[in-house]
Amino acid sequence: MKCIKKILVILVSLLALFGLVACKDSKEKAKNEVLEIKVSYIFKENEPTHLAMKNATDAINKKLEGQVKFSLYPNGQLPVYKDGLQQVVRGANFIDVDDLSYLGDYVPEFTALAGPMLYRSYDEYEKLMHTNLVEDLKKKAEKKGIKILSLDYIFGFRSIVSNKAIIEPNDLKGMKIRVPGSKLFIDTLNAMGASAVPMSFGETISALQQNVVDGLEGSYATNYLTKTYELRNKMSLTKHFLGTAGVYISTEVWNKLTEEQRKIIQEEFDRAAKENNRDLVELDKELVKKLGEAGVTINEVNLVEFSKLVEPIYKNIGIDEEFYKNLMKELEKIRNE
Repeated sequence: MKCIKKILVILVSLLALFGLVACKDSKEKAKNEVLEIKVSYIFKENEPTHLAMKNATDAINKKLEGQVKFSLYPNGQLPVYKDGLQQVVRGANFIDVDDLSYLGDYVPEFTALAGPMLYRSYDEYEKLMHTNLVEDLKKKAEKKGIKILSLDYIFGFRSIVSNKAIIEPNDLKGMKIRVPGSKLFIDTLNAMGASAVPMSFGETISALQQNVVDGLEGSYATNYLTKTYELRNKMSLTKHFLGTAGVYISTEVWNKLTEEQRKIIQEEFDRAAKENNRDLVELDKELVKKLGEAGVTINEVNLVEFSKLVEPIYKNIGIDEEFYKNLMKELEKIRNE
């Protein structure tokens, strides 16, 4: 009987020892496991924002080799827009690179930051993103599970491309202009005097060829890279939207990282944004030259009158009047610096 008890004690001890070893091995494995984070966006491989993402993640992967690995999924291969941000909120090992307006589903004021006719230059947008007004919104987003790594990625103003020079709002009246299927875009172009026609970009070239639409809205890059200029040879600088993107990660995933890892990731996304925006200024100059050589006429418009027409949209999208006033005060302060 005593022998049996001794054997049982030995077995229990061995099991406990094996359990400790297994637990230790499990912890070591977890410690040594590389955290893979997927980075998703709609931008194509030839677009500046993709190149900026590649620069940032290449640098991070090199510095954090064996710890964290960022994998890029351009061109909408993985969820983007609302679906992409939902992945972030759910705590997936996922970064969504998207327009600020999608943050508006969680913090409504972000929709205003992507609103029409708000910015006159890239510089004032960048400065606004680092004001206390926007920092407070970032904190609100964190409470919803979204850590905003950057809001600084710019990819250009959107303007009207057609066969008619648009200078005053009346010039746009009744013109059928292709827009993405976004309520904000549709409402904005309609408010400006156009007849907004939502459709996928894949259908747009055919629609222009068949005169289903009179024109479209887009950036210099959109016009040149898609060769839209072969079908419509005038570009009117309404600058009704500034194309921008933020970089969003789950607070849950962010908190898993060490302080040193977070520091490196933040620094590289900040550095890439500065390079992206600096290069964009030069790219704009190059594209304007190339469009001119291709026979495109580029003209300024009466921005003051167009701005008056779109102002009611901020109320329609549910933006608090006090926040809108504070937003305009911040922009005025930046412009007077």
